[in-house]
Amino acid sequence: MQAGILELLRDDNRTVVLVTHKLQYLPHADWIIAMKDGTIQREGTLKDFQRSECQLFEHWKTLMNRQDQELEKETVMERKVPEPSQGLPRAMSSRDGLLQDEEEEEEEAAESEEEDNLSSLLHQRAKIPWRACAKYLSSAGVLLLSLLVFSQLLKHMVLVAIDYWLAKWTDSALTVSPMARNCSFSQECSLDKDVYAMVFTVLCSLGIVLCLVTSVTVEWTGLKVAKRLHRSLLNQIILAPMRFFETTPLGSILNRFSSDCNTIDQHIPSTLECLSRSTLLCVSALAVISYVTPVFLVALLPLAVVCYFIQKYFRVASRDLQQLDDTTQLPLLSHFAETVEGLITIRAFRYEARFQQKLLEYTDSNNIASLFLTAANRWLEVRMEYIGACVVLIAAVTSISNSLHRELSAGLVGLGLTYALMVSNYLNWMVRNLADMEIQLGAVKRIHGLLKTEAESYEGLLAPSLIPKNWPDQGKIQIQNLSVRYDSSLKPVLKHVNALISPGQKIGICGRTGSGKSSFSLAFFRMVDTFEGRIIIDGIDIAKLPLHTLRSRLSIILQDPVLFSGTIRFNLDPEKKCSDSTLWEALEIAQLKLVVKALPGGLDAIITEGGENFSQGQRQLFCLARAFVRKTSIFIMDEATASIDMATENILQKVVMTAFADRTVVTIAHRVHTILSADLVIVLKRGAILEFDTPEKLLSRKDSVFASFVRADK
Repeated sequence: MQAGILELLRDDNRTVVLVTHKLQYLPHADWIIAMKDGTIQREGTLKDFQRSECQLFEHWKTLMNRQDQELEKETVMERKVPEPSQGLPRAMSSRDGLLQDEEEEEEEAAESEEEDNLSSLLHQRAKIPWRACAKYLSSAGVLLLSLLVFSQLLKHMVLVAIDYWLAKWTDSALTVSPMARNCSFSQECSLDKDVYAMVFTVLCSLGIVLCLVTSVTVEWTGLKVAKRLHRSLLNQIILAPMRFFETTPLGSILNRFSSDCNTIDQHIPSTLECLSRSTLLCVSALAVISYVTPVFLVALLPLAVVCYFIQKYFRVASRDLQQLDDTTQLPLLSHFAETVEGLITIRAFRYEARFQQKLLEYTDSNNIASLFLTAANRWLEVRMEYIGACVVLIAAVTSISNSLHRELSAGLVGLGLTYALMVSNYLNWMVRNLADMEIQLGAVKRIHGLLKTEAESYEGLLAPSLIPKNWPDQGKIQIQNLSVRYDSSLKPVLKHVNALISPGQKIGICGRTGSGKSSFSLAFFRMVDTFEGRIIIDGIDIAKLPLHTLRSRLSIILQDPVLFSGTIRFNLDPEKKCSDSTLWEALEIAQLKLVVKALPGGLDAIITEGGENFSQGQRQLFCLARAFVRKTSIFIMDEATASIDMATENILQKVVMTAFADRTVVTIAHRVHTILSADLVIVLKRGAILEFDTPEKLLSRKDSVFASFVRADK
């Protein structure tokens, strides 16, 4: 605000339109427009608002008394009490500036580490991932896998039998032809044309059926494997601990469900079918040539060695070039999408040429990678053609030599040469499909890597029959020597915390960034590792409860309110246990009844994704109404007022003191004045309780840290 808007933009004579609920910025405004219910309530200078005794000015005066320049206050507090920040990015909680910086640094480190891992993967020279292939095929089951292998083998045996029978039929025709008697062999034709035609028809029909069975089996296998892997991955992610989501980038998880699942769904089955077909066709061709001319086996060995080294060299290059092509394509697509989205701003600053040049650079980079990938495929094709030409040459020479000595029939010679002509094509596609399969199996490896994630233990030591249905009905909390951490390899974020909270008490928790405030709230839901001590609620150790039972019996409101796509009724009561009168009562308590009644459909009005059709304050009040509907005896607010305006904050505080008067409320404070009316205040420092007493007693002590927080907040 100070450096960016008040100095940089003002010195540059820019017009600034600031939309905010932070009233401390009003003195810096030349002209103020107050909005209410979608219309302009009043406009003018701050003095105009003062003379008109507008409600907005009253809010501003109250804020100035309690919260004089909050941003500057945070800076002063950091200078007064210099303290190294500790801890870990926590899930579902707020951060102030320092913790946000730490999060950004950790995210940058995670992204850097991911880039390093990707770079090492691009340049890794690995063998064929047989293990990943085995995991993929094993997911299909023994029966389906056996059917797949058997149908593939039988299909190619029938295809070879068709060609062989056609060769025998040709020999028979040459034998019985009067014009060919002088050049025919001495064997007698034992079968007539009808028998040959009938057997040929049966073999062709069988081949068609087997091709159909093989195609269906391949698709069935791919579908079953894709469903099984997706279901296993989804279950594993849902049951993963919170630590997993803090250490794993969201983009990585989304890529597993989008890109990798798409590869397993659509690409691997077709590539597997092409690879098996080209491999079996190549083996069949070489087997037929070897059967027709056994001498060919002598030349087959050196050709196989040459082919092995060519495919090994090509697979490594092809994998890297394919990865390079994908890597250069992503910036191109991202830049194009960002350009379209920000086209108005680009034109306003006249940066069209700059963005066009950048787009051309990304396009050139991607085209270069695509060019080299295409060149690599042509490189392989040329060498496979050379090997195929050698196969044809050797097969032709040996076949003609044997036929001159009347050791081979014309039909077998033709059969051998026909198969020899196809070897180069089979080899080319076999190697290319092998390279594609190697890249695509990376998706299977990455998904199986996530499947190794250790899941949370949702089972409890207590049987459901031993847990009272209305637990917790009182809201008494005993914290005994509690020590928690985010991971066994990390330092504790709470150390030997002891506290006793009586039923119905209102507890305020405050402290500097990294003191463990939000870790304290996460401990109630067992989202952190409790390695020492325990939390007892109404006589039951929460460590012995099933996770679903524990988390469904407590309520929490976060700084960032969570609303789901659906109706208002669904967001307030997803389990459909409450009547409409209860829902309307909750909305009335949260002062949202008139807002919802004005909507088409009332309780059945639609909430868009994330609640975007409501303001931040209204979303927070919806969460408050949802907490009231649940009727839990323990209610936790984790910096719930940090991102809302004063009017909404006053509503929230009023509801907590009235509608939640008989419930135990634990408030983690972003603004210290919000917990001045609490029964007890806990001040945390470096994960330990520094002060624990009533607000009055803490304020009466001159050396109290809580008192210094309150003085700085005024």
